[in-house]
Amino acid sequence: MNLIKRLFLLVLLCLLLAGCGPKAVQKEIFAMDTVMSFTAYGEHAEQALNDAVTEINQIERELDPELSSSTVYQINHAEGEAVDISEFMFAMTQTAQSVSALTDGALDLTVYPAVKAWGFVDGQHTVPTQETLDALKPLIDSNAISCRDNSIRLPAGMALSYGAVAKGAASDRACGILRDAGVESAIISLGGNVQTLGMKPDGSNWNVAVQDPNDPAGRLGVLSVGETAVVTSGSYQRYFEQDGKVYHHILNPHTLAPADSGLVSVTIVCGSGTLADCLSTALFVLDEDGAIDYWRGHGGFDMLLVTEDNRVLLTENLTLTDRNEAYQYEIIR
Repeated sequence: MNLIKRLFLLVLLCLLLAGCGPKAVQKEIFAMDTVMSFTAYGEHAEQALNDAVTEINQIERELDPELSSSTVYQINHAEGEAVDISEFMFAMTQTAQSVSALTDGALDLTVYPAVKAWGFVDGQHTVPTQETLDALKPLIDSNAISCRDNSIRLPAGMALSYGAVAKGAASDRACGILRDAGVESAIISLGGNVQTLGMKPDGSNWNVAVQDPNDPAGRLGVLSVGETAVVTSGSYQRYFEQDGKVYHHILNPHTLAPADSGLVSVTIVCGSGTLADCLSTALFVLDEDGAIDYWRGHGGFDMLLVTEDNRVLLTENLTLTDRNEAYQYEIIR
C-alpha cells in the first residue's frame, strides 16, 4: 500500500476514534486484498476480535475463486453439478441475486471471466478486444445461477466471484461475532467498507470520513452515523491506464467494459453490510438517474453519489460535515 493511502487510513482512524475512551482494543490485518482495521470496547473485546479475524480469514479462503480448495473454485469447476455451500454463502448469494434482479442485472456475480480478461485478477492489465468480450457475453448471466437448498449449481463454462459483496458480508459476520460475545461498541474498516456496532462508548455518533475520489489523501466530508454500514465503491479504487485512457474495475455486465455512468463513487449507508456492498456496485453501474430512481422506488438505505462534474448528491437523511469546498452539494428528496 502506498504512503498516501496509508496516511488516509490513519486520518480516517483518527476521525473514527475521536472522543472515544481509552479502553479500546485494536487490531489490523491484511485480507481480501485490503488493509482491515478493528476497534472494539468492553470486557470481551480482545477475544471477540480474535474470533472475528479468524472468521474473516476463513471467509477469504472460502470465497477466493483462484484458490483450489475454496468453495467458489469448486463451484466454478463443477461442470454444472451442484455444490454444497455454507449458510453464510447462501444468504450472501440470495442478497446479491435479489439486487441483481431489481437493477436489471447491474450487479452480476458471473462477470468474473470478464474481470479476468481485463487483468484485474492477476494484475496483468490489458484492454480486451471487442471479439474477446463478445465471446464472453454468453457466459455472463446472473439468472443462470441456481441457488437453493444450501447449494449452488452453475452451468459448465461459467464462473462466479463474490468480489462485489464479500467485504460487506464479512463485516456483517464480524459484527455478529462481536455482538454475540457481548461487545456493545465497535467499529471495523474493511477497505472501503466501514461498519459500526452500537454507538461510541460515550453514546455519541460515529464519524466516518468519505474519501475524495479525486484525492486519495483527502475527503469529501464526514458522515455522522449510529449503528450501520457505510460502503463506498468507486472508479478510483482499482484502475489502469493504457494509451492515455483510464480503465477502472467496475464492469457493466451488459457491455463487459468499465461502467461509463457519469459517477466516480457511490456510498451506501444502511444496516446491512452485505446489502450496502451490493448496492454500491449496482447503483454505480446504473448511473445518477438510475440510482436516484432506485432509492425513491425501494428505499431502506441512504446514499451519497459523486459525479464526474464534481457534484455530490446526498439523500435527505444523511448528515455530512466538514465538506470539501471543491464540490457542489445537492440534497436528493
